[in-house]
Amino acid sequence: MFRKLALGLFLLACLAFAGLWVAGSVLIHPAREIVGAPPSEFPASTVVFKSSSDALIHGWFLRGNGRGAILLLHGVRANRLAMLNRARFLHASGYSVLLIDFQASGESTGDAITFGHLESRDAAAAVDQLKKLAPGEKIGVLGTSMEGAATLLADPPLKVDAIILEQVYPTLSQAIEDRLQIHMGIFGSWFGPLLMSTVKPHLGFSLDEMRPIDKIGKIHAPKLLIVGDADRDTKIGESLAMFDAASAPKELWIVHGARHVDFYRYSGNTYQIRVLGFFDKWLRGSSLH
Repeated sequence: MFRKLALGLFLLACLAFAGLWVAGSVLIHPAREIVGAPPSEFPASTVVFKSSSDALIHGWFLRGNGRGAILLLHGVRANRLAMLNRARFLHASGYSVLLIDFQASGESTGDAITFGHLESRDAAAAVDQLKKLAPGEKIGVLGTSMEGAATLLADPPLKVDAIILEQVYPTLSQAIEDRLQIHMGIFGSWFGPLLMSTVKPHLGFSLDEMRPIDKIGKIHAPKLLIVGDADRDTKIGESLAMFDAASAPKELWIVHGARHVDFYRYSGNTYQIRVLGFFDKWLRGSSLH
């Protein structure tokens, strides 16, 4: 009887471990897909360059009037198409824009999504590429959500002139915990530590390395943090902690009523005014658009 009970518990443990491993595999599975040519009204050129993540990074570049260039970094499981509307209004204001697919996303190569770890190397490579495409221009970066963390995790820090961060998590462990609680309720608190224990075997780095909140104070470029006060994926308290940890100069825009959404779609013209006002101030030396 005892032997059967022990065998049953062993098999149950094996099934639980297998389930965790599969869940971890799904979480990091590449989100690669064909993006295709840029829209006809967005006559960008295609760029392809190598990143130290070992990926070939694909993107689009559209030249502006020579008075500032912006790198646009999409969120997790998305690609450059998610940043297309932002690229349109930034270019209409005269900025050069570079939109990329992070490694393992869109048309870029890569074996696994790493939530900012390898993607930070892609961000650094993209900044270098943008400096070649728009020589002599001041550089701004706009990054969203988990992949916005790549902007902060780059080592050494990105040499840029202004940064906008939208709903970026303070630590990867907190981001995973928040999302599990949304989808699994109280069971997410139990499941979280077990799922997080699969990160290092899957990806080769520990959660202790994935703490943008420890990096943001060491980045001295001007920063604008855009956060939603109804966000459950990155809670307002976590966003405020990120802002408190950030070095000056810094600004905070709390979008009232916003969850973990596309802030441009949510706020429309107000978003354009805030983003252009920030970039104009730090890239063109004017607070007026």
